[in-house]
Amino acid sequence: MVGLVDCNNFFVSCERVFNPALEGVPVVVLSGNDGCVIARSNEAKAMGIAMGEPFFKIRSLYKDGTLKVCSSNIRLYGDMSKRVMGILRSKTVKTEVYSIDEAFISLEGIPEPADYCRNLVKTIRRSTGIPVSIGIANTRTLAKMASKFAKQYPGYKGCCTIDSDERRTKALKLFPIGDVWGIGRQNKKALNLRGVSTAYDFTLWSEQKVRELLGITGVATWRELQGLPCTHESRNTTEKSVTHSQSFRKAITDYSELSSLVADFAATVAERLRRHGCRAGRIEVYIRTDRFGDLAHFYANTAATRFEVPTNDPREAIKAAAECLTKIFKNGYAYKKAGVTLTEISKGGIQQSFFDTIDREKQERLLQALDAIKRTEGKQSIRVAAQGDGNAARYSEFRSPSYTLCLDDIIKVHLD
Repeated sequence: MVGLVDCNNFFVSCERVFNPALEGVPVVVLSGNDGCVIARSNEAKAMGIAMGEPFFKIRSLYKDGTLKVCSSNIRLYGDMSKRVMGILRSKTVKTEVYSIDEAFISLEGIPEPADYCRNLVKTIRRSTGIPVSIGIANTRTLAKMASKFAKQYPGYKGCCTIDSDERRTKALKLFPIGDVWGIGRQNKKALNLRGVSTAYDFTLWSEQKVRELLGITGVATWRELQGLPCTHESRNTTEKSVTHSQSFRKAITDYSELSSLVADFAATVAERLRRHGCRAGRIEVYIRTDRFGDLAHFYANTAATRFEVPTNDPREAIKAAAECLTKIFKNGYAYKKAGVTLTEISKGGIQQSFFDTIDREKQERLLQALDAIKRTEGKQSIRVAAQGDGNAARYSEFRSPSYTLCLDDIIKVHLD
């Protein structure tokens, strides 16, 4: 058996740990620069607030006191995630972190997995303040499904088990096909057009029919819904792309200001690759104006280029990003969003090219030295000049303190 541990409304739950006044009231967490909603409490969901909702559309709810708002504090959420995952690693034989708020755990050899997982739910809540839901099944796809039922229905007490054909069939009939792990938005549309609305409908198809429409990945999902485990280690392998983007609270018209931000984004994604021992062969830069503004003055464009040799050097990424931005930037437009994406990602050592003019071994030694300095002095201690100060156009009106990471932000208790 396998378990899927899912932190409930994770970003909101992190905020509630340190601010109990947020319990039981509608709360949303906003994206960078307070652009749009990226997390919602159950109370906010009940109000009809959608994921991705632009903040300006719901600001009136904040102003009249109906809605509580938090700016995203990714450093705090990352630290809280490490604490939850640390407990899982200490309590289980094998833990595989899937995302910042999800992890698969092995339940092999545990006589009463449901009781075990309910105790785990209590331990995590008591130790971190974070509520979690756990789904148990013999495949990962069914475990993901079970975790959603555990989150949706309080009667499960944080843990739902799909351990028989009867329970599996009942769950499949209740579960929308678009919510199945691995289906995705486009596949959902294709399946809906063919009369598939639930996971159960999908399992009635033949394997050949699934393969023709969705390929081998779709077959793996189909088999897992049948209760037949497939190897999913590949879902946690090298990413196909890495992106860093940002919506700007105030539109940017100046090329130099936008260029500094794009350089910062490029350095961020390159450094992310370095942490995972990966390199990218291609970089894309995109910019756009306000999609909610005057359509007559809307502009969006993307430019891309390839590196001579796959790289994770922030300096090379910044240079290539600048070249891309030059191709698509137009004067006279007010830009509200920009982003940088690295693609064609590979894992491994330095690749040599006959036409490469850079001493890659020397470059790697330099980057390792810079990495060491950043680890001890902080990520912002060394920056490429093109990045600027890193604070341009960034805005977080409602950000909470980093309670677990900064001594100055530790909660102070005053005893009378």
